[in-house]
Amino acid sequence: MTGTAAKGPRLESLLAGLLRYGTWLASAVTGAGLAMSLAGVEGTDVVAAGVALLIALPVLRVLVMLGAFILNRDYRLVIVAAVVLMIILAGLVIGLSSSNPLTH
Repeated sequence: MTGTAAKGPRLESLLAGLLRYGTWLASAVTGAGLAMSLAGVEGTDVVAAGVALLIALPVLRVLVMLGAFILNRDYRLVIVAAVVLMIILAGLVIGLSSSNPLTH
């Protein structure tokens, strides 16, 4: 097996764990916020944090993949992952700027 092929299953396992445990964490945080709200305590910020964690998981996945591609010196995939991150960042900037009440 080559170095890149040997790292494939390890990367897949790392990404699967990131998504699995990240989803559980985001769900637990969101659930805690909802439980707080049901108990009469303000839990909106906790729910928002859980949703933010859930949204951040795919971005973290791309970052981990970018790091793995850099370590493997697979520069074609480094470029692809970097472009994906730039698209995500552009969407974030556009979304935040269009939701800013001062710009309307």
